[in-house]
Amino acid sequence: MMELIIEFAYTGSVNVTESNALRLFMAADYLCIEDLVQICCKSFEKLLCPHNCISIWQFTQNYHIPELQLKAFHYVLSHFEHVVFSEEFLQLSAQDVSDIISRDNLNVRQEAAVFEAIIRWITHEPQEREGYADLLLPKVRLSMMPTEYIQSHVLSNKLVTDNLRCQAMVSEVIECKDRILGRPRLPPAILLAIGGWNSSGLCIEAFDVRANRWMNITNLSERPRAYHGAAYLGGYVYCVGGIDQVLTETNSVCRFNLSTRTWQEVAPMHYRRCYVSVTVLNGCIYAMGGHDGRTHLSSAEFYQPETNQWLEIAPMHEQRSDASCTALNGKIYICGGWNGNEYLQTAECYNPETNQWTLISPMSSRRRGLGVIAYDNHVYAVGGRNRKDCLQTAEVYNPHTNTWCSVSSMMTPRCNFGIEVVEDRIFVVGGFCGYNIISNVEYYDSETNEWSQACDMDVFRSDLSCCVLSGLPNMADYTIPREN
Repeated sequence: MMELIIEFAYTGSVNVTESNALRLFMAADYLCIEDLVQICCKSFEKLLCPHNCISIWQFTQNYHIPELQLKAFHYVLSHFEHVVFSEEFLQLSAQDVSDIISRDNLNVRQEAAVFEAIIRWITHEPQEREGYADLLLPKVRLSMMPTEYIQSHVLSNKLVTDNLRCQAMVSEVIECKDRILGRPRLPPAILLAIGGWNSSGLCIEAFDVRANRWMNITNLSERPRAYHGAAYLGGYVYCVGGIDQVLTETNSVCRFNLSTRTWQEVAPMHYRRCYVSVTVLNGCIYAMGGHDGRTHLSSAEFYQPETNQWLEIAPMHEQRSDASCTALNGKIYICGGWNGNEYLQTAECYNPETNQWTLISPMSSRRRGLGVIAYDNHVYAVGGRNRKDCLQTAEVYNPHTNTWCSVSSMMTPRCNFGIEVVEDRIFVVGGFCGYNIISNVEYYDSETNEWSQACDMDVFRSDLSCCVLSGLPNMADYTIPREN
């Protein structure tokens, strides 16, 4: 360690590895070498994984490094379903387990994972830990579990049946389940629905997937937009192009500060673009196609937040407005749209390394006003409309085989809607169903190949755009208040 420290004193660099990081940190801290302490802390952050995050978290409790302590604990909460299978989890104290599972921001898809975690922890040393069952079970949100699971897994578990207080607690939850509201955990990500027709101002609603509820977070100071694109990048939500309240195509771009809830204009695009297709790739926002008020565009450009500049890229093979796009594995895929003469069946792919567009296999249907989204190394094309009808159908593209195949159709036909992935499910939001603007929301589960209903938005709207927020320090500001 002294050799490494002396080398650092002369060169300003040091080789921090998984095997030496802890000892090097302790030596640097003892000798008050603050720069080296910070380097070690950065290394700990990069080394965090489900098998060491608990030991790093506990280690930080003995030193004054609050930032690393917070990040390590947040990692434990965020990756809980993997952390519980580590050896470190089994060595936690009862109080530490209680502190972890009581948090609103514990990331679990199903509350059953929390119950199974405490059973695993207790049965690791049953004689010493059985007495902690009535300390830990109240921290499980039993009222969020299906009654069938409680009856078949919780009430029948020996740790519950042998503990009268636990039995009474679980029985009370079952008896009162229809009359009490559970307190859901905070979601790891929030779905935003932004703008569109039939809203006052630039209406924004946030969907809390854990509570299955929408919350209105509209800031009426920003002008209304429709046929625009939305993107989340660097802690900001960007609204790109579209059409404003006087039905004028715009090249303006504004961004929403999620901390202050204020809007700010940034550099405009080179072209006016409504019906624009927008996605994020490699830290940049790409805007493709659209309509400038006179013609349907094949041009494309991207925005660099660091320089506040838009730069043009190679044009697409087709003029496309009212298309949809997504980013997958370092490339952009854009599908369908309208070229002014026909509704398009074609799709193409952009490689930023070569600045080239390549036509890929066409979809099985012509689609305008569709939704395109990447999920599980595939590209999904959903809904839209052809010359006659709004579509319910959906299809999926495999980039490795360059082929499309059909998946289950949506429950509701729709075009010009929002689409995003939240917690491994594809959500479609609002739109036009062929005869009316809708607030309807549904989601697709690729494992079951089924669509299911989610909570409707409070606002009926079409021609909106969606994006997903994650990793916000103030995530609770965009969720349904848990205290209520």
